[in-house]
Amino acid sequence: MLLRYFLYFILCCCFSAFADTRGMQPEDYYRFVFVAEPQLAPNGKQVAFVHTTIAADKRERLSNLWLVATDGKSPPRQLSFSNADSSPVWSPDGSMLAFISGREVGQQLYILPMEGGEARAITALKQAGIRDVKWSPDGQQLLLTLSVDPTVTDPRTEKSKSNQAQADVVVITDALYKRNGGGYLNERRSGLWLLDLNSEKLTKLTGDARWHDHSAAFSPDGKQIVFASDRSADALEGSMQQGLYLYQLSDGSTKQLTTLPGNASAPQWSPDGRRLLYQYQADYFTPEQLVLLTLRDGTNKQVAVDWDRNANSMQWLNNDRILLSADHLGARPLFELNLRRDKTQIRLSEQGSASNVSLSANGKQLSYLWQDALNLPEIWFQTESNAPRQLTQFNQALLAELTLQPLESFWFEHEQGKSQGFFIKPLGWQAGQSYPLVLNIKGGPGGMWGDEWFHEFQMMAARGYAVVFTNYRGSTGYGFAHQHAVHADYGGVDYRDNMAVLDTVLQQHDWLDATRLFITGGSHGGFLTNWITTQTSRFKAAVTQRSVSNWISEAGTQQFPPNSMRREFAGSIWENYDLYWDRSPLKHADKVTTPTLIIHSTADHITPIGQGEEWFYALKANQVPVEMVVFKDENHSLSRSGTPVNLVERLKRILDWFERYHQPTKA
Repeated sequence: MLLRYFLYFILCCCFSAFADTRGMQPEDYYRFVFVAEPQLAPNGKQVAFVHTTIAADKRERLSNLWLVATDGKSPPRQLSFSNADSSPVWSPDGSMLAFISGREVGQQLYILPMEGGEARAITALKQAGIRDVKWSPDGQQLLLTLSVDPTVTDPRTEKSKSNQAQADVVVITDALYKRNGGGYLNERRSGLWLLDLNSEKLTKLTGDARWHDHSAAFSPDGKQIVFASDRSADALEGSMQQGLYLYQLSDGSTKQLTTLPGNASAPQWSPDGRRLLYQYQADYFTPEQLVLLTLRDGTNKQVAVDWDRNANSMQWLNNDRILLSADHLGARPLFELNLRRDKTQIRLSEQGSASNVSLSANGKQLSYLWQDALNLPEIWFQTESNAPRQLTQFNQALLAELTLQPLESFWFEHEQGKSQGFFIKPLGWQAGQSYPLVLNIKGGPGGMWGDEWFHEFQMMAARGYAVVFTNYRGSTGYGFAHQHAVHADYGGVDYRDNMAVLDTVLQQHDWLDATRLFITGGSHGGFLTNWITTQTSRFKAAVTQRSVSNWISEAGTQQFPPNSMRREFAGSIWENYDLYWDRSPLKHADKVTTPTLIIHSTADHITPIGQGEEWFYALKANQVPVEMVVFKDENHSLSRSGTPVNLVERLKRILDWFERYHQPTKA
């Protein structure tokens, strides 16, 4: 009898807990707390990070520096209060924290003493933007990567102004002339500058109007600086000829290192300073490799040759071991490469997504961000001998209010093998009921979706929709053959994989209503949304976001240079016109019957607004129910970093459009 009452009590508690929760709504975005850029102190005892919330006016994000101890015994505490701080970097001895702040006019570099006291600005830049900050090993200097006009000798001075009226023109000569979120590029180039902390003297090391220098780092002994730069004649035309360079602080000389022919990037010093690890790609659609460059004799050796993944980051643990992060089968684990055995294996987080790894000075402790489908990114910590420990839980209170749907993984077959799909059931699913399904298509085609926080899926599930998606061929995380299969085949293997994952999930779950199918996607996913609706009328409604409708006009108006499109389509428009036009949804727009909502932004330079406008015109001309929602001054990143109120409005519009057409078809 007591056992019966106990079980009844437990069931009542569980039901009560479920009843008190709800599904996620678009407005919940305003309550998210975002943590980013965790930086582990050299001694491994605390982590500095950026804490971001949404402002009360719902138009701004407020970012400040916070600190949390790695022993887990005390809660995180706030370090700065300007609401405009980012990019913390510890000094080598851990006594100071450098960071970038927008609290003044323009961004400036600040130093915060960790024993106490106020942060002070150590730059007064008026003609430059800060791209990167690195400490010298002795903590006496800071290496700055600045975006500045190469003719400027002192970026702290005001730009001279003419008393004469000036025409509002931009003169364009290079193929790389605009950037998403930046508009038309000006004469600024990335160069290296050295800031002495004692004298606050700022000295130019490199910089030229013909190229960009970046990815710079001091050698362990502080005598040299390695950096990456494409100094070929086609540097501003989108070439794949980037090399590595060494700058000697003793005499100011620069020499190019001998690297494998192609594109070398992301150089990392070994702890003993004798070798450089870098990422290498011979050409655009060739496998990416890791290469060790021995400085003494200039030899280059490819390592981890059998590891067919793209390294997102690389850090030396010691002279024999390297920590790597990479997309992998819908997750983002941390891998460890043992150079002695030339073997790579997963070290941490086989599930979920780990990123932004920061190491202690001895390489034995690390902090990182971790997230999965049910948890926003938070900061974690691990030593070599202990299990991971969660250090922050800023979103715990909100998540406790919500019922979230887990992510289910499955595999489906296509003509070249298998691909991975992911599925989310609708909230409140009950046997015997039928439910609508959304095919949500990722962008890219590179990159990967998977076991990570994606609030859009949860909001669809809360409205009663099942959601399915796949990392179709073209995505990273499944090997180079899978990644490069989409080359010159947009609307081919990527299209077939999305239709295959849809058919597979319909076969696996007979409670899905095949008469209530919906489709959406952004960027390449927007292109595929358009393309799919030209090939089938199976979907009741579509939402196409920042899409491509016409590859010919897209090629001539986007930010990517002719070389890039030539690689993507195996030739220019004039060399391979039929492929560009045949794979343009616009050519086949007279076949579309699916009611379509178009979401586009006026400042998008990756898929310019004209792509959405052409699609709107085509559907209107063919009497297809269509609406276009234009977000003023937003760019291609609206769904990720757009103005919060606009980001939330986008979510509402998607859900509301589907809601118009979600009722079952009457017999």
